[in-house]
Amino acid sequence: MSLTLDTARTVISGARAKGREAGLKPLTVVVLDAGGHVVAVEREDGASNKRFEIAFGKAHGALSLGMGSRALMERAEQQPYFIAAVTNAVGGSLVPVPGGVLVKDAEGALLGAVGITGDTSDNDELAAVSGIEGAGLVAQPGA
Repeated sequence: MSLTLDTARTVISGARAKGREAGLKPLTVVVLDAGGHVVAVEREDGASNKRFEIAFGKAHGALSLGMGSRALMERAEQQPYFIAAVTNAVGGSLVPVPGGVLVKDAEGALLGAVGITGDTSDNDELAAVSGIEGAGLVAQPGA
């Protein structure tokens, strides 16, 4: 199974709906396939400048190290030099705070990642998990 455009749109729609339900600030949602290619992006009206780069960095970082960005934050707190080196190695696209969530199928196969930014990192992650699960997929926000 691959992460199709229609599935990515379903994830985005679910994440944005959760954001509205929870009263979150305007979100930017990036969906990447397992190869790190952008499948779909939406930036809500009022989202601030450079939110694409932040959301992309959350998702790309999760894919690059095979763990959600919440786990990357914990790793950054324990091994800041390692995360700094990896950030450089992946071209700067690694944002180690919650909001980057791996996407898997029911069998555990990696399909891609979702990165969200716009509100607090915890709320960004909440919206990502909601969108992924709403699409019938498995969200992996941590290790």
